[in-house]
Amino acid sequence: MASGLQVAPVTLSLQPSQNADGLWLSNTGDNVIHAQVRVYHWAQDANGDQLSLSQGLVISPPILQLAVGEQQLVRVIRLGAPPNGPGAVEDAYRVAIDELPVDMHGKKGLQFVLHYTLPVFVEPAGAAAAPPILHWSLQQDGDHAVLQVGNTGGSHAQLASLSFINSAGQRSEITPGLLGYVLPGATMRWVLKPPVAVFASGGTLEASINGEKATQKLSLADRPR
Repeated sequence: MASGLQVAPVTLSLQPSQNADGLWLSNTGDNVIHAQVRVYHWAQDANGDQLSLSQGLVISPPILQLAVGEQQLVRVIRLGAPPNGPGAVEDAYRVAIDELPVDMHGKKGLQFVLHYTLPVFVEPAGAAAAPPILHWSLQQDGDHAVLQVGNTGGSHAQLASLSFINSAGQRSEITPGLLGYVLPGATMRWVLKPPVAVFASGGTLEASINGEKATQKLSLADRPR
C-alpha cells in the first residue's frame, strides 16, 4: 500500500519579526493517514549532523489524522527571541514528519510509510546574517576522495548538483541532487563516489550553492592524520 502523504514547502526560514510559520500536510492517497511531527535543534560537528531536543521551536499539532483529500496546516512556533547580538548567526532546526502505520484490517501486502525531515532556519535580529563563506579542500583517504567544506559565514550553504571537471576536461558527476548542508561555523566532510583517480590531476568543482551555480578550483591532497 503506497502512501499519499505530501508536505509543502520543503524548507522554512523564520524572519526576526516572525513568531511562527507553517507547513501544509496533505493526503493524496486512498486511505486515512496518521502522522507525528517533531522538531529538533540542528548542529554539526566532526561526526556530522547532530539533532537534539528543541528548546526554541515547537510544533502544533504534533499528532494529526488526515482523511482522504484533506489538508492540515502544521504551525512551527518560535518560543524565544531570535539570535541577536554582535556576530549573531542564523540558527537551524529540523522538522521530522513520520507517517504512522495503521491497522490494515487483515489486508495482505506491504505497507509503506514515509519519513520527511525538513530544514527550518531562524534569521538573527538586526542586520541580515552574513552570507556563507566557504573553504574547500579535496583530500585522499585511502582509495577514496573526501570533500571538506567549512563555512565561516553567518548563514547556511546548501550544496547540490556537484560535478568535477579534471585537468583534461573530462566531467564526472558526483551527485545529481542534494549533497548536504554546511551550517555557520561548521565543517562537513563527504566521501565521494567517483574513484580517487578521477581527482588525481586536479580540476574544477561545479556545484549549486543555495540554488546558485558556483565553481571552485581544487587539487587532491593527502588527508591529515
